[in-house]
Amino acid sequence: MLSEFDLIKQYFVRPARAAKAQLGIGDDCALLGLAPGRSFAISSDMLVEGRHFFAGEDPYRLGHKSLAVNLSDLAAMGAQPAGFTLALALPAADRDWLAGFSAGLFALADAHDCELIGGDTTKGPLNICITVFGEVAQGQALRRDAAQPGDDIWVSGTLGDARLALAGLRGEVALAPEAQQLAGTRLHLPTPRVALGRLLAERGLARAAIDISDGLVGDLGHILERSGVGATIDIDALPAGPALAMSPAAQDVTLRRACTAAGGDDYELCFTAAPAQRAAILAAGAACGTPVTRVGRIDASPGLQLTDGQGAPLELRLAGFDHFGTGK
Repeated sequence: MLSEFDLIKQYFVRPARAAKAQLGIGDDCALLGLAPGRSFAISSDMLVEGRHFFAGEDPYRLGHKSLAVNLSDLAAMGAQPAGFTLALALPAADRDWLAGFSAGLFALADAHDCELIGGDTTKGPLNICITVFGEVAQGQALRRDAAQPGDDIWVSGTLGDARLALAGLRGEVALAPEAQQLAGTRLHLPTPRVALGRLLAERGLARAAIDISDGLVGDLGHILERSGVGATIDIDALPAGPALAMSPAAQDVTLRRACTAAGGDDYELCFTAAPAQRAAILAAGAACGTPVTRVGRIDASPGLQLTDGQGAPLELRLAGFDHFGTGK
């Protein structure tokens, strides 16, 4: 039977490599160095079985997503990943589960040169908490309080497939197996837009930014509140994911709008920028292989106005995910 320290040594301590941490796993604290003129960007996210993922979820996918949701927060700030800690509660020390989880976790960590530098394990209901550390040049971080009237509103990638996958799993819509599999990739294996976030920050292209974790309308609302502005969104301009676009269910305009505007779990970026930056933003998206779409504008008057493709106002009751609400 694995002890706590055997578990850590076997599945989470890695061979010596060029480390960013001055001191990593094995002491009471990790030590991270920081170059002059740089700031730490720090974020924590918790994934709880039965709330954020279904019981029996594939451990490789769960390892990937556990880190991806944190890297997405760094992307929204324009930060470069540096390291992360992992706090893990497990019902049992299952070797197969640990092998799959750590493989998924480290595959994404290696792709972003992000080092596991410490954490904790205990026995209990399955609960995964990661704290990620990144760095960004002082004054370059993308914040929620910097949007200005007249700014364009952009989103990266596509929206809605993760929510469509969840609807299929819950039996809310009938999806063909290929559509469920395609949509499920977005739900279980999200792609944090780290490269795009860094370009937007380093080139001074974006003003305000946030990652779309709880649905566009809810997350954009945080920018509007912090910046003291309003917004108009063309809801029919929101780029639907490929599974949503190909699914017969997407012919239901109400469903398509709900998935793209308020679905959650997209882990794309929503950001604002001056109209003069349009060409540069398209070029930045192309440079890192991430499509970007202009979907609205920032208004001086508070409030969020949704319109259709012809600019007609829509009265839709859409809200982002609330962790103390009824769920997505």
